[in-house]
Amino acid sequence: MRTIATVRPAEPKDAEGMRDLLNEIIAIGGTTAFEDPLDRDSVTAEFITADALVCSHVVEDSAGDVAAFQYLVAGPPHGDGIGSIASFARQTDPVKGAGRALFPRTRDAAKAAGLTEIEAKIRADNVPGLAYYSKMGFVDHHVVTGVPLKDGTPVDRTVNRLPPG
Repeated sequence: MRTIATVRPAEPKDAEGMRDLLNEIIAIGGTTAFEDPLDRDSVTAEFITADALVCSHVVEDSAGDVAAFQYLVAGPPHGDGIGSIASFARQTDPVKGAGRALFPRTRDAAKAAGLTEIEAKIRADNVPGLAYYSKMGFVDHHVVTGVPLKDGTPVDRTVNRLPPG
């Protein structure tokens, strides 16, 4: 069983591991708003080097692989003082506690950036995601109803918020 070795800022060298982890989640379906696989360059641009990033962290496991990652972006369209968080954990050979290990780093970065709230927009059918953010202290803010998937299926999005401090 692999364990957490370190939590650290994401770097370009992590893009392949982050891509593989996220693409596995996309292939399984039902828990992420991402519906199409991403390539290494897209992962780097969106989760590691994007201008809107407040932070992006990975959990590296005891074998040196990316076990989870979490990022926070701020600015439009989220509103002044609001950062938007997303979290992903490896489904094959998961590392217990990876999500809990990431969140304090993200919360600290949000506070340092002067954000007043962190927002998580979660598919209403993503039961593990809803449970994770609830455990981190997020509370329901509002629901965006009937957001269509690419096949047209409407899926609600639950928007939860938390002050970083």
